[in-house]
Amino acid sequence: MFTPKYPTPDTAPPPAAPAPAPTANTPATSAPAPVPVSQAPARPTVQLTPGGLITVVAGGTAVVLVVGTVLVSLLLAVAVTGVSVALVAVVLRLLLKDLHDR
Repeated sequence: MFTPKYPTPDTAPPPAAPAPAPTANTPATSAPAPVPVSQAPARPTVQLTPGGLITVVAGGTAVVLVVGTVLVSLLLAVAVTGVSVALVAVVLRLLLKDLHDR
């Protein structure tokens, strides 16, 4: 089920036939070799203008500030909850101690 599926080897196109070699009867022409054409990159490159760069930096800063604010708020909520539970535990302990003393 999780094994890769490879295509069959016979789906490849056949190799191109070689060009015929010049014989003694045909005059050899000295044609210049073709100039290789540079191919375009497979993916287009991203070019940022100064305004776009400022926008990206401002957006990243805003995201960092919002995430930091949320995390600090969560930490504060946990701390307040912990203090509240500790105070309730102390009050209950004192009430139970007074109940056993009477």
